[in-house]
Amino acid sequence: MRLLIATPDFPPARGGIQILVERLARQLAHHDVLVAAAGAAAPPIDTPTGAYDVVATMPAGGRRAAIAALNVTLPALARRWRPDAIISAHIVCGPGALAAGRTLGVPVIQYAHAMELAVRGRSCAAVLRRADLTIAVSAFTRDLAIASGAPADRVVVIHPGVDPPGSVESPGTEPIVLTIGRLENRYKGFDVMLRAMPLVLARVPNARWVVLGDGHLRTELEATAAANDSGPSVTFLGAVSDDERDGWLARARVFAMPSRVTATGAGEGFGIVFLEAGRFAVPSVTANEGGAADAVLHGVTGTHVDPRDHVALAAAICELLVDDELHARYAAGARRRAAELSWEAMARGVESAVERLLSGRTG
Repeated sequence: MRLLIATPDFPPARGGIQILVERLARQLAHHDVLVAAAGAAAPPIDTPTGAYDVVATMPAGGRRAAIAALNVTLPALARRWRPDAIISAHIVCGPGALAAGRTLGVPVIQYAHAMELAVRGRSCAAVLRRADLTIAVSAFTRDLAIASGAPADRVVVIHPGVDPPGSVESPGTEPIVLTIGRLENRYKGFDVMLRAMPLVLARVPNARWVVLGDGHLRTELEATAAANDSGPSVTFLGAVSDDERDGWLARARVFAMPSRVTATGAGEGFGIVFLEAGRFAVPSVTANEGGAADAVLHGVTGTHVDPRDHVALAAAICELLVDDELHARYAAGARRRAAELSWEAMARGVESAVERLLSGRTG
């Protein structure tokens, strides 16, 4: 099977979509895979099961120009490479992917994450109505995709994955509450965490909230933390290396990120970072809405709370900080969940979906 994957995001750039696309290409490398990326370039990439190629559009003019160039060049690239199916990893690649699919008469599979469906309504509808299949990363995203125009019978939920859990010598014993995320979107609930921390400290005085990630909200959040009683117990470390991130995950007792859904529908599409925490047997506290509710299983891998209720958030965090039995049960569940939702499992789901499409066309 020959697969063309079109994406606006790819390593060495960092982020959830970048990781998802790279791991998908890696896991499907036993097929013939070509990744067409906007603004990225790489030699053929060897994997344990084969190799895949990456081609890039890198015009002057930045990210928008690179995405526009990718859409323009996809039909010609598809004519030269002759894929059996085309996967568009983000809605911004949808127009070019659909044009390429129409040119060759091959199916187009469109990924849906969440945020793009909330901010690109009309353009999303045009793509989702015409795609042969939409892959939603969560039940929340599935509902957004259907509301945005995707036919319900052409939408499947395939969760993202995570690398296999490594060895965990012992669960975190320090009262560290960890959050990892770019400080760009208010819906991730950093403001609610700041309101919750004084309540956490009233019960667990030596607790710390450590935030990994950077963005334009950082200055505002640091100022808010300094202005309330939790200031000395809150640390913003900015962007860190993967090794440093893993070091903090190994030390953390609780992972907390109460991502809410905004009035416009924006919210967490899934939250690979919750699975990353599970790799280190760290249970999570998150929202009872949005894609995070798929990533974290309430009462199994962590706790769901109303993401606007800082009192409930503080209570859930404290419970995991002080209750060793509950923490051990959720930690074990989080680790199992991370093992089950592997990148290999995700890729097998995508592979099966594509094969069903192809067999339906030839049957």
